[in-house]
Amino acid sequence: MAAPTTTSDAPFGRTLTAMVTPFTGDGAVDYEAVQRLATYLVDEQRNDGLVVSGTTGESPTTSDGEKERILRAVVEAVGDRAAVVAGAGSNDTHHSVELARAAERAGAHGLLVVTPYYSKPPQEGLYRHFTAVADATGLPVMLYDIPGRSGVPIQTETLIRLAQHERVVAVKDAKADLFAGSQVMLATDLAFYSGDDTLNLPWLSVGAAGCVSVVGHVVGADLAEMTSLYRAGEVAGALEIHRRLLPVVSGIMMQAGGAIMAKAALALVGQSAGPVRLPLVEATEQQVENLRASLVAGGVKLSGEGVA
Repeated sequence: MAAPTTTSDAPFGRTLTAMVTPFTGDGAVDYEAVQRLATYLVDEQRNDGLVVSGTTGESPTTSDGEKERILRAVVEAVGDRAAVVAGAGSNDTHHSVELARAAERAGAHGLLVVTPYYSKPPQEGLYRHFTAVADATGLPVMLYDIPGRSGVPIQTETLIRLAQHERVVAVKDAKADLFAGSQVMLATDLAFYSGDDTLNLPWLSVGAAGCVSVVGHVVGADLAEMTSLYRAGEVAGALEIHRRLLPVVSGIMMQAGGAIMAKAALALVGQSAGPVRLPLVEATEQQVENLRASLVAGGVKLSGEGVA
């Protein structure tokens, strides 16, 4: 089933958030909160899509059964009006294939497949890994190129080779190499998505389709507006939003980063997603106070409820 927000040049929409996974106070997945958060991100924060069970969703510490149930909850809540992309990557090709097949059964519109981490496979290994996952289902695939976490970049030649697969349609780039990305976009039809909130606007300037964001938990509507303005030729307006959001990006991404600060930010806007699972730990009081100031500086309206 195609995603509701699909276009020819943006196969998963333009503004996506890598969604955190809400937990109860005792660390269990809170499936009702999963649906509430998904609805908030799509209906209030104007996200075209959600990435479920990525790293920000604490995929390393959720079981396969939890992942499938989380995905089904999100599809039920927003799958009729947003792209739901399932994280299906690991450093075990067989496991990634099984995750991909489970995601297809659960109703996902697409797959996010990260570079196999820690093992540091050669480029031929990357090619065979991604091809195996793409061959396993009928779902479109977004490759996730993040050498800072995986240890290995997907080289330009490998991306061009992978683009020949009919279901490899996009790249979430956290490599921060706009020139290399431009070369791939020139040579292929792959849609690039910024995977680094510090570079969302720069990526648009070289032809990216949009972004897969963490700060989109609290400023998704702003990112959607920035993207719309840029695509309409209103570059000055897009730049104004980019600059206004700099404190938000800094507050969320430059302290503890990822799930920790995204959950702290959600609590500050009245959308608590509960704690994180070890080995992650809660934001410190000082980090939360820094975050609070950053959100206010970026124009985010806080709830006054603090961090739950």
